[in-house]
Amino acid sequence: MQSLWSVRGAIFGKSILGSLCLCFFLAALAGCNAKGGGSANSTSSANNAPFMSAVASAPPQSADDAPPPASTDGFDGKRAFAHVAKQVSFGPRPSGSQAILQTQDYLQSELKSYGCAVETDSFTADTPIGRLPMKNILVKIPGDKPGVILLGTHYDTLLKENFVGADDGGSSTAVMLELARLLCPQRGKYAVWIAFFDGEEAMKQWSDTDSRYGSRQMAAKLATSGELPKVKAFLLADIVGSHPLHIKRDSYSTKALTDLIWKTAARLGYQDIFVNEETGSQDDHQSFIKRGVPAVDVITDFSANGYWHTPHDTLDKVSARSLAIVGHVFLESVKQLQSK
Repeated sequence: MQSLWSVRGAIFGKSILGSLCLCFFLAALAGCNAKGGGSANSTSSANNAPFMSAVASAPPQSADDAPPPASTDGFDGKRAFAHVAKQVSFGPRPSGSQAILQTQDYLQSELKSYGCAVETDSFTADTPIGRLPMKNILVKIPGDKPGVILLGTHYDTLLKENFVGADDGGSSTAVMLELARLLCPQRGKYAVWIAFFDGEEAMKQWSDTDSRYGSRQMAAKLATSGELPKVKAFLLADIVGSHPLHIKRDSYSTKALTDLIWKTAARLGYQDIFVNEETGSQDDHQSFIKRGVPAVDVITDFSANGYWHTPHDTLDKVSARSLAIVGHVFLESVKQLQSK
């Protein structure tokens, strides 16, 4: 994502402590999967202990602040936090890296363990640093009537030394994994698809051609196949784990969708988090908005968090409570869209 540092009209309503915390979690996670590939039983119901050991002694402000799942429609903030920890354990995960291959294996293994139908699209992108292999991952949950509610996140990290992207990439990816665990066993009025995009980050300098490789690829592919008009709404999450969490309305997002999410958040008691202020962010939602798909970007006010796109975006910056709140709002928003 890239901030525009400005507000526009909503026609289309976007530390040694950190290192110690990360080291602790890497040690805790080492027993989960020695190769970091995310084996199918790492978080399955058959063997959940190694997975949850990642959050057993988490800092109070990070994992132990998670609300009980019963209060968030079943969304488990501690599980989501452990997904962030697992991603961070792979290290920096820019497109084309060995670590992103481990992340892809982990995502697919987790999703299949939930019973999700998973499709992948491996493609090669021309970037300023050369041609890079990339992969989009798409969960498809069928519905009873025509129409698709699309959820999404990017799972790559910025190409920068020592950048592990706990919040930028890791947090929203964790939210989507937990949403998939809850939604894949369900069947609603409309299909729900959950997209994990590769290549959101710029390789050198953010531009229309050097950024959003995965979302542009998916939007174009759906347009070619004739499936794009089926997408009724696209709900994007990005950088949603920070504490305190402060999410402004994105001025480039579709206003009706933004209104739906903000009203849902207020009804759930999160009006101090989903605030009625505006900002503008360039992000994966624009790949779909440009093709006529209603879309909204749920993203924190990252310009003020002090660690955006720096090596300080570490695990201690992420809160399980924040993950649970965003997950709760997404679940309830999907329910609202299913009722329309």
